[in-house]
Amino acid sequence: MARDAGPARRVAVVLFNLGGPDRPSAVRPFLFNLFADPAIIQVPALVRYPLALMISWLRQASAKANYARMGGASPLLPETEAQAGALQALLATQAPSCRVKTFIAMRYWRPFTAAAAREVAEFEPDEVVLLPLYPQYSTTTTASSLKAWRAAYRGSGRVRAICCYPTQKGLVEAHAQRILGAFEAAGRPEKLRLLFSAHGLPEKVIEAGDPYQSQVEATAAAVVQCLGGEWDWQVCYQSRVGPLKWIGPSTAEAIGQAAREGLGVIVTPIAFVSEHIETLVELDHDYAVLAEQEGCRPYVRVPALGLHEAFIGGLADLVVGCLNQPVGVSPGAPHQCEACYGQCPGRVVEIVR
Repeated sequence: MARDAGPARRVAVVLFNLGGPDRPSAVRPFLFNLFADPAIIQVPALVRYPLALMISWLRQASAKANYARMGGASPLLPETEAQAGALQALLATQAPSCRVKTFIAMRYWRPFTAAAAREVAEFEPDEVVLLPLYPQYSTTTTASSLKAWRAAYRGSGRVRAICCYPTQKGLVEAHAQRILGAFEAAGRPEKLRLLFSAHGLPEKVIEAGDPYQSQVEATAAAVVQCLGGEWDWQVCYQSRVGPLKWIGPSTAEAIGQAAREGLGVIVTPIAFVSEHIETLVELDHDYAVLAEQEGCRPYVRVPALGLHEAFIGGLADLVVGCLNQPVGVSPGAPHQCEACYGQCPGRVVEIVR
């Protein structure tokens, strides 16, 4: 492919995300891809693949019913495309000496990482910035996406990856403004507990050195500090599946506890930057119903960050800052994981190509 003339440095920004089924027939293969990932089910492939087939078969009916509530498909790709477009437009003004193009690499459904890698290679970049839309690093999300990228990309360019940005200024400000907006819209209710709800993980993942839980807590603490004033708040975790013991408390437990204390809740998705099944079904329906049953009133749900100006601006700052970092994997904000989190790649520089 002929390369365009001109001195502009060509920068490919690759947004990592989970992906979601784009039609009902995609639900089962999406689930299979999810549970076949060794980062999700940590058993040998001879066991994992049959297990993924069984789980995807057993869960497809309930999953299809949940996606039906959203029109039969996940909104995650359209939301990510909108974020990618907004980021590309902003970088055109913040990095005028570069020709920046954004790409989307989904982990478990189209556009898959391999397809994104081919598109990036055709762009012939001088620089590649890998930007996960998971602000908090986990071996089950960012690490899995980085592994898939390493296996797929064969193109040009110096590759840099942002492993995490749990306390990045734009991210924190966007969360705080979303919370305040929902609080005001609800009439500034009294006797309210702020719940930071994040996707949970099995305890054994954290015990193996995954820094996710610590980073989620760091994000929540930074948001509370940004909010100012006196807030009753708690971090909790949702979306548990399987028989293993998960980190807690669960979001359901936190809602029940608030109800027993005579408090309502305002629930914000602290580890999700886009609306998808875990916000539109779990938070908007399942936990809302639970809150009503438990007598937890009011139940207020804070929107995901989406296209919030501060969040998109924060992503742009991450990209520009990353271009000044050494090739490899590094945190995108001044956050240092403790030494006990051995799975944190930000503690060492790691070559990604």
